Parts: sequence; structure tokens; C-alpha cells
Amino acid sequence: MSDEVRIREATQADADALSRVFIASFGTLTFLPKLHTDAETFDFIANSILRQQDVLLAEVGSRAVGFVAMAHGDFLEHLYVHPDHQRRGIGGSLLERAKQRMPDGFRLWVFQQNIAARRFYERHGLHVIELTDGAANEERTPDALYQWRPA
Repeated sequence: MSDEVRIREATQADADALSRVFIASFGTLTFLPKLHTDAETFDFIANSILRQQDVLLAEVGSRAVGFVAMAHGDFLEHLYVHPDHQRRGIGGSLLERAKQRMPDGFRLWVFQQNIAARRFYERHGLHVIELTDGAANEERTPDALYQWRPA
């Protein structure tokens, strides 16, 4: 099987594959409470993310390994890479595609304790513009608002 990464538009038929990536990646964030069942996650992806956001899917061979979901406007809502495929440039490729899709810039939220993600975004030119105590997010976990603007 080829290790070449292909990025394409996600479709409703990709809901299960996106759910597997989301669940595996989110599962590495052991500091977070588990608030949703896998079925609820699938429903969220199928009926919210895929219907309301622009979603790009990264594949290696025929296997989904990551995705980025962009809200209409200036928010990057989700960027997840399966743990088995992290640190291979897939997240960076997805982020670059997001920059192309949102050339005027965007914002995104990251949990403050997610140090690996924070370093990743900072390496790619994003900057913290706000730190919160987490009172406004579902997990009630402190988060950081990052921003990217073109140079």
C-alpha cells in the first residue's frame, strides 16, 4: 500500500471514517472527561459537521487518517489526525489547505493542556489571542483561542 497522502472533499459517506479518526484522536486527550458515546459522536459528525462545515479528508490508500472542518466565516472548527499517523506532515497539509480556503485568516480553539497541538499551531504561524477558564466549553476545561492571519 502506498504511503502517499491524498486530500479530498469529505462527503456524507465518510461519516463513519471521520468518526473513527475523531474518536481515536480525541481519546488521546486523557485530561478530558468522556462526555459522548461513539454513537453520539457519529451523529454529531454526520448531522452537524458534514452538513454545516467544509470538510477535507486526508487518506493514505483507502484509509481515512485525518480531517479538517472549517465553519463558514473565520473559524477552523476541527483538525484531527489519527494517532497512528501523527507527526508525518498530514496535519500540516490539512492546515495549509485551511489557510488556502480561508486566506484572510481564521481562529480556532485548543485546550490549554493539549501541549502538542499548541506547539503544532505555533510552528505553523498561529498565535494565542485569548486564554479562558473553560467555563464556556462543554468540557469545562481551560482553552486557548488561536489566530492565523496572512503576513
